[in-house]
Amino acid sequence: MKRSWPVVTIGWAVLIGLIHPIGFPSTRARSDVHISRPAFWQSPPSAPVIRLQRAIRRILRRPQFATTRWGIVIESLDRRRVLFSHQAHRLFIPASNMKLYTTAAALVYLGPTYRFRTSVFATAPPDARGIIHGDVILYGRGDPNLSTRARGQSRLTPLENLVDQLLAAGVRSIHGDLIGDESYFSDPPLGVGWEWDDLQWYYGAEISALSIDDNAIEVAVLPGSAPGEPARVFIRPETSYVTLINKAITVSSGTKQEIGVHRGLEDNTIEVWGQVPIDGQGFHGYVAVHQPALYAATLFREALARRGIEVTGRTLRADVTYRQTHPLDTSQLTELAFVESIPLADELRIVNKISQNLHAELLLRTLGAVVGGEGTARRGLDVVRRLLRAARAWRRGITLQDGSGLSRHNLVTPATTVDLLRYMYRDARRELFLDSLPLAGRDGTLESRMMDTLAEGRIRAKTGTLTYTSTLSGYVTTAGGEHLVFSIMANNHTGRLSDVMDAIDEICTLLAQFDGR
Repeated sequence: MKRSWPVVTIGWAVLIGLIHPIGFPSTRARSDVHISRPAFWQSPPSAPVIRLQRAIRRILRRPQFATTRWGIVIESLDRRRVLFSHQAHRLFIPASNMKLYTTAAALVYLGPTYRFRTSVFATAPPDARGIIHGDVILYGRGDPNLSTRARGQSRLTPLENLVDQLLAAGVRSIHGDLIGDESYFSDPPLGVGWEWDDLQWYYGAEISALSIDDNAIEVAVLPGSAPGEPARVFIRPETSYVTLINKAITVSSGTKQEIGVHRGLEDNTIEVWGQVPIDGQGFHGYVAVHQPALYAATLFREALARRGIEVTGRTLRADVTYRQTHPLDTSQLTELAFVESIPLADELRIVNKISQNLHAELLLRTLGAVVGGEGTARRGLDVVRRLLRAARAWRRGITLQDGSGLSRHNLVTPATTVDLLRYMYRDARRELFLDSLPLAGRDGTLESRMMDTLAEGRIRAKTGTLTYTSTLSGYVTTAGGEHLVFSIMANNHTGRLSDVMDAIDEICTLLAQFDGR
């Protein structure tokens, strides 16, 4: 027997006694009832709303979703009414919808013009011969975009910029160690609830206050010159930090390509094996590195060497544990060089549009350091909870574990997400927040979704994908000009992921063509 999906509208909620005072900020209800305010009364749903609800229920009742858990809230921001609600207050794994929470808190509490600063410190300036006597410290404060790649039209990378500043300051030789310092954050490098098989890839990269190149290295595997020859394996940037072991071979055309890549959890040895057809496309991916602060210091040392600045000592890493026995007071040091990041408003577009996990985690710990007084995920999540309280969002039972959504231990409700999104829509920084979200059929993780439908260009929303999980939450401008906010979460879907994603897109298309007049 088919299950009927409960949908309770505001008018009926009032009839059963769920009356709320005037105001708009929260979703307070029992069971699956989602209540939007300020009115304590709304009339029964109109015919267009009933048609919308029936169409959504038909999608949810499809046989391929028999065991899928759905949570959905759809509200009109203009008319302040609920259009559809299903399991609004049940807990769901949000996947990358967690980035909405992190980026909203960063925008509110750090501000759109906030910039990250990375410094080069020494105990004293160079002497008359250009020699620094003592250690040089590359000190990170969580910049997500420190890289060996040029920014925009400039050829100068942040590392090269730092080297140029040292040369301009007269530095010619460093008689001491080069230390990559990540002690600004005091958390472990991996998030709670991350799965081990995510950790060798860029999306599960270690978190460090001194991060570079997204804490990953580019690996390419291409066919060799003839069948039987070794495959060609390249890394970028070229560096001594990783060790390559190439066991892959080139095979004849028409043979199936099978390539394996492995990096140990506590080393930087990348092993490649398998077979690449002579006419095959090969493999291209990004492998996470172990101890990224040491990686950054190594790349910095290599950049110094290319410009003729010698370092006589070792390349080391300093974390918060090291600083407990070797305290660092930056006010007593000389800042020889620094680079600043792009403004936070631009960084949020990177986080949300391409769903960059590491950047979200760096934002979360920066919130902890700047606002909460400690560079940890725990303090950063305290700041996120502060925002949820300000939004008077539904918080009962939710649990927040990371900033990116990679953790399977995050549990939120569609109601909480809509409450947050509604709050940000009323915020003075609304346009900056909206601009950070993928636009359906146009860019980011929605670039290839909802193309050639009425939803194209009308949906601004954050995607979320994990095994058995697909989510989408954001805003819609309907064909009739009405502004809607929504959260759609699907968990426990063990069938084809494309089925549930297509269903979400179909619901969004219904919203885009909705005209409730």
